[in-house]
Amino acid sequence: MTAILKNPTERKRFLRFMVVGVIGAVVDFTTFNLLNGLLHVSGVIAQAVSFTAAVTSNFLWNRYWTYPDSRSKPLARQLVQFFVVNLIGLLIRTPIFAGLEKPLVDVYAFIIGSKYIDSTLFLGHNSALAVAVVVVLLWNFFVNRYWTYNDVSAHGS
Repeated sequence: MTAILKNPTERKRFLRFMVVGVIGAVVDFTTFNLLNGLLHVSGVIAQAVSFTAAVTSNFLWNRYWTYPDSRSKPLARQLVQFFVVNLIGLLIRTPIFAGLEKPLVDVYAFIIGSKYIDSTLFLGHNSALAVAVVVVLLWNFFVNRYWTYNDVSAHGS
């Protein structure tokens, strides 16, 4: 973490990674809410599908914008590495989501009333997803930076 704070190139990469993460979060939450809210796919399955859509978006943005100088590895190899890191992230994220989903729905039902079931479900599901996304963020950045994109210099090109 110190390298990011002290090194302008790494700081720029981290900020770009964060922007890509926001784009990925929009893809993630939109896909999740379409599947869960509109199509009534279960929350756990919907979050796994939305995660996959977000990872695909994030790989493309990171490959071409965050780490444009990462070209010594073949695209397919980098994609596999990126997906492995993110699949481990999914293994971290899914139990967090599953463990928080019901309790957070119950908390929102208590706060705003159980008669507002659509709102309590929406808030509970999305709060659980938000916590899970934040937890996995740092894992994804550091492992991708030092494994998937280890072919770039810490000082840029």
